[in-house]
Amino acid sequence: MRLVALRGAITCDEDTKEQIDSRTRRLVTEMLVRNDVGNEDLVSIIFTATDDLTAEFPATSARAVGLGDVPLLCARELGISSGMARCVRVMMHLYTERTRAEMHHVYLEGARALRDDLPE
Repeated sequence: MRLVALRGAITCDEDTKEQIDSRTRRLVTEMLVRNDVGNEDLVSIIFTATDDLTAEFPATSARAVGLGDVPLLCARELGISSGMARCVRVMMHLYTERTRAEMHHVYLEGARALRDDLPE
């Protein structure tokens, strides 16, 4: 087993609790499913959100999908003028037997533009 980091991001259409919650749940679930990651494999998850998302903590959504016992942290994304708006980014740290090249990073909605080098 080795420690790896798995990345993902998703955009929201609006700054509402419901939208941040549903989009973050979708992203986290997709990251876990596409990489066959179980709760016990997870070490920690870091979430960032852009300055224009203030209605909810993305970590709250992760707790709602059963990750309440995993250390979760929210932070602000850098406010770069050309950066993507209304974006939640995720970095999961986990143990796996897969290599980094075998991991499937997940970018959904408008965030797909951040990593056009990755397959869907």
